[in-house]
Amino acid sequence: QVQLVESGGGLVQAGGSLRLSCAASGPTFGSMAMGWFRQAPGKEREFVGAITLRGGSTNYADPLKGRFAISTDNSKNTVYLEMNSLKPEDTAVYYCAAQRSALFYRYSGNQATYEYWGRGTQVTVSS
Repeated sequence: QVQLVESGGGLVQAGGSLRLSCAASGPTFGSMAMGWFRQAPGKEREFVGAITLRGGSTNYADPLKGRFAISTDNSKNTVYLEMNSLKPEDTAVYYCAAQRSALFYRYSGNQATYEYWGRGTQVTVSS
């Protein structure tokens, strides 16, 4: 079992930055890859980016490349999502999720392959 808890969401003005954290616990955490997803009001949940905990390989949704960055602090079992130049359309509930690391290179963007999910944290970007 892996437990995930997101934090760091809030209200920010357009153009601002925000860093989300995902604290993880569980005996199998080290063998997982971590993904970030988001769901805006009235829209389906979408892939933001993902990272392997061993090696730090990353993959991002194309529209978000250059603005969003994912990193890890394995000593703290925490994954971060740094969001810059935020836009009102980035408003969403942001979720972190964990998948088996063997799935990362083919399926990191496929939310159906993620076994564990956090409850999400709200990010609101005002114009």
